[in-house]
Amino acid sequence: MRLHKLKASESTGTYLVESPVTETDILLMARQLANLRLRRGRALTSPKEVFSHLQALLGDYEHEVFALLLLDSRHRVIVFHELFRGTLDSASVYPREVVKAALEHNAAATVLVHNHPSGDPEPSQSDLTLTHKLREALNLVGVRTLDHIVVGHEGCVSLAEQGYL
Repeated sequence: MRLHKLKASESTGTYLVESPVTETDILLMARQLANLRLRRGRALTSPKEVFSHLQALLGDYEHEVFALLLLDSRHRVIVFHELFRGTLDSASVYPREVVKAALEHNAAATVLVHNHPSGDPEPSQSDLTLTHKLREALNLVGVRTLDHIVVGHEGCVSLAEQGYL
């Protein structure tokens, strides 16, 4: 995957700018790099490892987005899949569609992800209720729910780290 207006440098992990870049270009490049980091086959070992990537992918949306980070049995990424888009402060999430997506990709585990356009990543009571419902639905088909990460401008919150999972 070629990064927008960048080319690889001789040093691993460094890039050269081919032309002047705007703020929009920088945000696009950040999203592209985040997608690369969440590519198929990459093993995930901790919530903090994916926080910055998720913030780059979801942090600028003005509407709520619910996504799945689907993983194999060794917790390697199968796909990052944006599943639902909502309004300024909510998104309708349907357990049937979440289970369907997990089964379509033959996932063994999943990390639930959604953003808070307000910027505050603190989970709401409805976030906790949804997490419980989805975890139950996914357990019925043998898919483990490892975490639910809420993304905001001010950072990310892992429900697993806070003891909700």
